[in-house]
Amino acid sequence: MATDNDFGAFIEKLTISPIPPSSFPPSLLGLTFAIKDIFDVEGRVTGFGNPDWLRTHTAATSTAPAVSSLLEAGATALGITIMDEMAYSINGENAHYGTPRNPIAFDRVPGGSSSGSAVAVAARLVDFSIGTDTGGSVRVPASYCGIFGFRPSHNAVSTAGVTPMAQSFDTVGWFARDTATLKRVGSVLLEKPHLNCIKPDQLIIADDCFKLCSVPRDMLVQPLVGSVEKLFGGNTVVKKVNLGEYIEENVPSLKHFMTSHDVTTQQEFSIPSLMALSSSMRLLQRYEFKINHGEWVSSVKPEFGPGISARIEEAINTSDEKIDLCRSVKSELKAALSTLLGEKGVLVIPTVPGPPPHLKADVAALESFRSRAFSLLSIAGVSGFCQVSIPLGLHENLPVSVSLVATYGSDGFLLSLVDSLAELNLLYMID
Repeated sequence: MATDNDFGAFIEKLTISPIPPSSFPPSLLGLTFAIKDIFDVEGRVTGFGNPDWLRTHTAATSTAPAVSSLLEAGATALGITIMDEMAYSINGENAHYGTPRNPIAFDRVPGGSSSGSAVAVAARLVDFSIGTDTGGSVRVPASYCGIFGFRPSHNAVSTAGVTPMAQSFDTVGWFARDTATLKRVGSVLLEKPHLNCIKPDQLIIADDCFKLCSVPRDMLVQPLVGSVEKLFGGNTVVKKVNLGEYIEENVPSLKHFMTSHDVTTQQEFSIPSLMALSSSMRLLQRYEFKINHGEWVSSVKPEFGPGISARIEEAINTSDEKIDLCRSVKSELKAALSTLLGEKGVLVIPTVPGPPPHLKADVAALESFRSRAFSLLSIAGVSGFCQVSIPLGLHENLPVSVSLVATYGSDGFLLSLVDSLAELNLLYMID
């Protein structure tokens, strides 16, 4: 473990020893982990990525259940990690506390908002870490830092003691460098001690989604398909789908968001229905953020970094127009994707549109990338389905990944599947 360089991952180093178990052997004994500065830890002020928030809040009187469950399982916490301000970014840059250094690509962003948690794992400072994923805040930094990241089904893991960003989407996720650890942590957080691999009956490749990605499709998909066929003897049906068309046809409320952005201004390929899905997601997030934190922002008038400030101002000015439609989109998408995947189907998509952007990249230049990213991230985000980001090595010396999405409540199935695939050397260098 590195001791002379924490890659800027931690806002506070501390040691929280395991809690002695009451009845069963600790399943995470000997493992270390890091905690995003959004989780309550008894006796310390949860910072939420902003010094004004830290200054105006008091110490937590109890520890978040997700943290306590890991301690009770035998793991030792080694510190609190830096995050993007108020969890309102997927870049990983914090104007107040600094930007954690991406161990895989020093000149690139680490991804946010769970930036420090991802970096701590990628830099081998801890065995695993926990973060939160509302719009992509576990999946994005996992991809950028070349590690595994798991976003569970919405409400599958308790968010008590976690500062809310937008409750309709907030989830507690986790990072690891290997699938065995990812699965062990999942067993604890999901309260499912026995996770056995079940054969997926279909592997559905969202062919149009890979056109959003700068990495060639076959580099991401073919080794995965080969591993599934090798593991299950070719009995899993592999098929392609135009996901954008399917969603447009089966999520009728999306039509109210299809004109809320100018698709024609996009230089790269775009998927109108997924852009509308992203618009719906971000509108509901802004509205819930306002309900949660608008009064504090208005009264304290905190200082925010570039980009974050404009985003929060937009949220504070959000009205409740179309909010009921956003909720209709959520329920319709959940039903549509449940029908598409069934109980044991898996959807294959890119995690993000490509390798991590450069540090301090021009905001305007990032906008197209962000737009395509949220088109992909909104699939699991809006449906509430579980998703795992799988590192695939390097392409042109930069980390890339692919994601698997499974139906709501299939978290154990997805964790076990990825663990079984990893045993067949799914991890590979794609250059």
